[in-house]
Amino acid sequence: MAGDSSNDYSVFASADFDPNEYANAVLAGETYPATGQNKQKLTRSASGLQSSDVGKEDISVALAKLTYGIDDVSQQLRNVVTTHHEALLSEAASVHQLEGSLHAVRQGLVELSSSLEKLRLKIRVPYQNLSALVTRLQRLQLAADVLRRTSRFVLLARRLEFQMNELAKFGAAVANGKQLVPPVSAVSTTSPAIEEGIGPEGDRERNIAKAAISIAELTSLSTPESAAKRTSDSLDALPPIPLRSINAVVRHLPGIEAARVKITEEMENMLRDGLEDLNQSLLASSLQTAHNLRVLPELIHDVVDEIKEHVENRIKYAFDVTRISKDSNKDSTPAVTSLMYRSRVRTEPTNINAAQWTAALWARLEGMVEELASSCIKESQDGLQVFVIYTNLMHCPQVYTLEKVLRLKKDTATKAPFLEEVLKTLDNKPSSIFWMTMARILETQSRESAKASSFIQQTLSNGYPRLLRLFHDFFLKIGFHTDTIYSQSYQSPETVLVLRAITNFEALYLSRSSNRLTEAVGTAVAGGARAPPGMAEGVAVARTVANELDSARFDPLLVKAVAKSVASALDIFLARVDALTTRDRSATTLIGPGATTQEAVNAQLTSALYNCWLRLSKLDGEYHKSVVAIVDPAVQNMKTAYEKITEPLLLAIRHDLTAIASRLHRVDFGKAFDPEAGVGGPSLYMRDMVDKLTFVRDEILGRFVIGDLARTWVVGIVRRVIRSFVLNASLAKPLGESGKLQLTSDMTEFEFALNAFMMQGGSQNRNSMRSDAIAEDYMALRALRPLLFLDNASLALEDRTVGLPPLIVLHHILVRSPLPLPHAIHGWKVEEYVRWVDEHTEQEAFTLIEGCLARWEATCGEDERVSGEEYVTLARSVLVRSASNV
Repeated sequence: MAGDSSNDYSVFASADFDPNEYANAVLAGETYPATGQNKQKLTRSASGLQSSDVGKEDISVALAKLTYGIDDVSQQLRNVVTTHHEALLSEAASVHQLEGSLHAVRQGLVELSSSLEKLRLKIRVPYQNLSALVTRLQRLQLAADVLRRTSRFVLLARRLEFQMNELAKFGAAVANGKQLVPPVSAVSTTSPAIEEGIGPEGDRERNIAKAAISIAELTSLSTPESAAKRTSDSLDALPPIPLRSINAVVRHLPGIEAARVKITEEMENMLRDGLEDLNQSLLASSLQTAHNLRVLPELIHDVVDEIKEHVENRIKYAFDVTRISKDSNKDSTPAVTSLMYRSRVRTEPTNINAAQWTAALWARLEGMVEELASSCIKESQDGLQVFVIYTNLMHCPQVYTLEKVLRLKKDTATKAPFLEEVLKTLDNKPSSIFWMTMARILETQSRESAKASSFIQQTLSNGYPRLLRLFHDFFLKIGFHTDTIYSQSYQSPETVLVLRAITNFEALYLSRSSNRLTEAVGTAVAGGARAPPGMAEGVAVARTVANELDSARFDPLLVKAVAKSVASALDIFLARVDALTTRDRSATTLIGPGATTQEAVNAQLTSALYNCWLRLSKLDGEYHKSVVAIVDPAVQNMKTAYEKITEPLLLAIRHDLTAIASRLHRVDFGKAFDPEAGVGGPSLYMRDMVDKLTFVRDEILGRFVIGDLARTWVVGIVRRVIRSFVLNASLAKPLGESGKLQLTSDMTEFEFALNAFMMQGGSQNRNSMRSDAIAEDYMALRALRPLLFLDNASLALEDRTVGLPPLIVLHHILVRSPLPLPHAIHGWKVEEYVRWVDEHTEQEAFTLIEGCLARWEATCGEDERVSGEEYVTLARSVLVRSASNV
């Protein structure tokens, strides 16, 4: 029952219960709460009941149902009360117990109210009293702060007035022509300026700096923001009282403002004078004054901005084509007629006034560089602009002097340099800003002017060395005051930065220089194989290279760039010459009767390469090693190229002459002497030798125009052929008396032929065979002749075989003896043995002969031993003597 009633009452306990809807649902005989469809029907029925159209049901029936429902609800309430009356009675009985609990609570609340009243009397009242006292204290502190600041302000104002009076005395003394010289004790020896190496400050400058401190402190005291900052920690409740609202302070404000204007003017004057005279002491005083006024960063920032503006205007002025036209017209002669037509201002010169334009442009560039490097105030004659504060002084020496003083001057409290304070507002150091600004504007103006005017582009590209010399003068002038260095060995980054700004003109100059080099190379090889380049063409190429390098040698960067172009041009020259070179057999054949076409062409090419290399090889002592390092590989490649051309030919010459000398063994020198026959002419091989030497001299080497190199070749050929002939002559066996005479005749003819050959090599001396270059080989040739006629005992004597190598003496001893020669023992040909001797050392040859002697002694018979013992002894004596000389 309880559960049913609970279910019945749950509808009324719902938060969404609506009595109107419930009544409508009861009247309609539907459940409540209604579902979506029933709800719509219920809503429609309710709306229908409210409308004038009553519907199908009678209102009386509805009222009857409603009455019935009310009665039913009343009956259910009675049933519930009847059912639960015991619980209701028990709840009513418990009300008396609740009244006791409420009484106890009420008693506690009364006691709590009493405690709160006591606490209010102990805390709130004293707090309110304390708050009133604190407010009074704050007002007293605020009044005391105002009085203290006012007192300090008045004191500083009087001090400032005294300082300004002292400053006025200095000004009056200077105006009257008197010089106030302070006593020695007046100049503080512990001044920061002296400690930093800037120089001592005068009394006037110190007074200005002190006055600046007073003005800065007075400004700080009179500023409301500074007063609020000072009182923000302790006086939160009350706003600060500005000093400008106090009459005693207001009276001093006009004087303070006048003093500020005066000190600012003095600071600017000191800054201007210090920059003009590069006086670090004045600069230090002006910067100290600005620091005391707390305007140093702003001052330097303004100065740097003025630097940028001045440099930009000055460079624009130098490249202004309109003004160049006006300047050139000033120098030209005006027309006589008064009705002359005045044309508009030209931007390009004509053939008539081109010289005046060029002179005007260079005059402007020289003036720009001079002004940027100078330290005096200049005003352009045509009213360009006069920079009246600092900018007319802000050139490179002044910038560096200013930066130096900023670096040396320090804050007395923090010991931090002024430069650190300035860099908080600047992006970089003043000197760096000057160089970057100058480079940027110079690059921009040069590019724009070159695009706008072909005259400027052509003039400055053709005269780029002259433009560089202007900047060299600029770097030289400022080098006394700055750390800027521009030399062959080192270039400061600032100088490189500025010169890179005019790279467009450098590129045009280098392009023209490269064209001149390429044109010289093209002219040299224009004839091709029919008219190959010779000595004249090689000299012309070398002269062009030397001229280009010499034109740029004054600038270390330009000469390196030109050197790269030179290296490229020489590589092209080598490639063109290499294409004309012949390397087949026809270029080394010595058959005769004349030189082949290929040999003639190679001789011409070698002459061109050698003469070009000879001139360029002297650059090592004329230019810096960095420049030589660029050009030297190409020069050395040129030397390697002509050596590759001539080496096969020289090898063929030496081989042919050696082969002719080896034909000596085809002659029979062992026949007996016939007194009636006498001594005939030279042998057939010697005639061939003379003819070959003459052919090589006239047809081969005569075509080379290579100066001292031909002398070197001739000496090498002569030494080689003498050694080959002497070695082959010492191995001639059998050798009879008639053969000795014939061999002597051949040697005489050989000596005459060599002397004529040597004279072609550049020596006109009749005794050219006795030159130091071939003295040793020539002595061996001359000493071989008496060796043939010595007796056996004299062969081992050193004084009788002077000039002869011991190996030649050993060979001759073996030729006279019954012993076989070394090549015979080993089964070699004479040519093979001669080649073996050339390829091995003299000690190895001695060892070979010693082995041959030992082998012969071990294999010979008794009769042979007796006949050959004398020669073995002589040979061993020569070997022992040779070993002792080593």
